[in-house]
Amino acid sequence: MRHLKAGKKLGRNTSHRRALLRNLVTSLVMEERIETTAAKAKALRPQVEKMITLGKRGDVNSRRLAAGFLMTRESVDKLFATVAPRMGDRNGGYTRIIRKGFQQGDGAEKVFIELMGSEQVIDEKRQKRAEARAKRAEEARKQLEEAQAQQQAESGAEAPPAEGGEEK
Repeated sequence: MRHLKAGKKLGRNTSHRRALLRNLVTSLVMEERIETTAAKAKALRPQVEKMITLGKRGDVNSRRLAAGFLMTRESVDKLFATVAPRMGDRNGGYTRIIRKGFQQGDGAEKVFIELMGSEQVIDEKRQKRAEARAKRAEEARKQLEEAQAQQQAESGAEAPPAEGGEEK
């Protein structure tokens, strides 16, 4: 029986599970919204809450504890500089899980897990991606037009115009 055993095993051994959760927490802090399975998101939530609480504390020891768990220095800096101050007077409940649907293949439930108050950051990223996509589409359209113009120029130079009087 699993009485008083907190956390899910996620079908992994201890070291693999710890590495998975560390990577997910680091990604969530850096990206502010990630897509994963529901079981992983539920296991991830307490870890993220602990990291944000350390960030809100803000002292050197908290920074060292967070650096020992998070995978990159950039994620530690972002946690203490932007994420934790944004949570200000909130006492817990720093994450939101949004159900997305089911994964093709094994049917696992897919979810988005995001930090509260990250709507502006996510909208900015979405807008940047849309601008980049539009720029790539414009460049592709220009290349296609140039290729068509070059092809027409080559076909016009090679083939002389046909005379209308002869039939085969």
